[in-house]
Amino acid sequence: MREVEKLTGMVIKTSPVGEMDKRLVLLTRERGKITAFARGARRPGSQLMGASRPFAFGLFSLYEGRDSYTLQSAEITNYFEGLALDMEAACYGSYFLELADYYSRENENGTGLLKLLYQSVRALLKPALKNELVQRIFELKSMVINGEYTESPPLPVSDSANYAWEYVIASPVEHLYTFVLTDQVLKEFGRCVEINKKRYVDREFHSLEILQTMIE
Repeated sequence: MREVEKLTGMVIKTSPVGEMDKRLVLLTRERGKITAFARGARRPGSQLMGASRPFAFGLFSLYEGRDSYTLQSAEITNYFEGLALDMEAACYGSYFLELADYYSRENENGTGLLKLLYQSVRALLKPALKNELVQRIFELKSMVINGEYTESPPLPVSDSANYAWEYVIASPVEHLYTFVLTDQVLKEFGRCVEINKKRYVDREFHSLEILQTMIE
């Protein structure tokens, strides 16, 4: 009998398979990015329906196969239901999932990126924080975790923008979303993050394209 493996993670991508199943991509603390199949997850009343939605975070019980996992059950501790009530925040969150999918790797410790993703989606639900600030912090810290970034802003900036840059690079994930920036400083900070992103990230993101259409 196959042994059940318990992994802490978040669903970052889903797609339908056959009539009733789902293919999931999970970002896990222990194994990095993994693929799992949720049998019958699209069947009404399935216990796996909620656990196979994007953003579902918790403890997943899985059987490991040759090329993928099979989801047996899950204890979901956060569905981030608040995103369903805020279309703009949901688009930002979907972009975060795409960027996490881009950066995560199989069979690598995913603790840092998973913690960042979790805290960043939580930050989107905080009214005091601008979504654009959350986006820029998430992008910069993702690059830091991946080891591709500039230690200083790539453009001359104000002291406040420079301090924000250094703070994001040096701070633990739990303390990232504890400051706000004026519109002008956020513009400087965002411009520098965008330069780094164009330098180190070689992909366009569908959710970001939708988001830019929404906020223009």
